[in-house]
Amino acid sequence: MNKVLDVIKCKCPNCKEGKVFSDQGNILLLRMPKMNERCTECNFKFERETGFFFGAMFVSYALAVAQMIVCLVLFWHFVDLSPIRVYAIIATTTVLLSTVNFRLSRAIWIYIFYKN
Repeated sequence: MNKVLDVIKCKCPNCKEGKVFSDQGNILLLRMPKMNERCTECNFKFERETGFFFGAMFVSYALAVAQMIVCLVLFWHFVDLSPIRVYAIIATTTVLLSTVNFRLSRAIWIYIFYKN
């Protein structure tokens, strides 16, 4: 359970204290999160090789699809809104959670390939 919390908090997989991202980002201000090249505490290099985070796009896609399915089930089946309103809610949710997905997918990707 500690690893899940460390991923959510975007902590370094090596020391569990340093932060992966130096900036949170803000979708409303059109700013994506800024990632540290190395951990500020233990100097662990996050990007193992050029293009390392290409795979994180697939993780981000999976997170976005899961969020869309939750919105669809919640607002169409339980709240019983019209399809166009559900579509608008899904689109808005996807845009608003894009920076969260970016950060979380990269943190998950780092933890997948981290070896103790």
